[in-house]
Amino acid sequence: MSAPVYLTKEGLNKLEDELRHLKTKGRAEIAEKIAYARSHGDLSENADYDAAKHEQELLEMRISKIESTLNRTQVIDPKEFPEGKVYILSNVKLRNKKNNSEITYTLVSEEEADFMSAKLAVNSPLGKALLGKATGETVSAKVPAGIIEYEILDIWK
Repeated sequence: MSAPVYLTKEGLNKLEDELRHLKTKGRAEIAEKIAYARSHGDLSENADYDAAKHEQELLEMRISKIESTLNRTQVIDPKEFPEGKVYILSNVKLRNKKNNSEITYTLVSEEEADFMSAKLAVNSPLGKALLGKATGETVSAKVPAGIIEYEILDIWK
C-alpha cells in the first residue's frame, strides 16, 4: 500500500468537492464535446474529436488520482502536535539570514501546497529542513538558487 496522505479537514473537503464536480459536470461537458465532434463525420481526421478524447483521458486520470489520494487520506488536526516545534500545519515565521527579509509559511501536505497562499509542502527542501525545529534555530535549505539559511522567529498553530 502507498504512503498515507495527511490532509486537513479543509483539504479533504476541497478534494471531495473537486471529485464530485469532475464526475458530474466534468464528465457531462466532455461527453457533449465528444458527441458534437462525432456529429461532424469522419473521426479519423477529426481534430475536435481527438482533442475531446484527450481531454476525457486527462479528466479520468485526475479522477483516478483524487480517488487514490482519498483512499490513503488521514485527516490531521494541528492540536495533535506538541507546542514549540515545527510540524505539519504549523505556521512558521522565518528571517532570511542573507537579506533579513521575513516570510511566514504554513506547512502542509504536498496535496495542499500552494506557494501563492504561503502553504509550503512538508516534503519540499525547506519544509524538510524545518520539521522538528524550534524557535531560534537556523535551518538551511538547498533550492535552485543555492543554499538559503533561515532563522525561525516564531511558530504557532
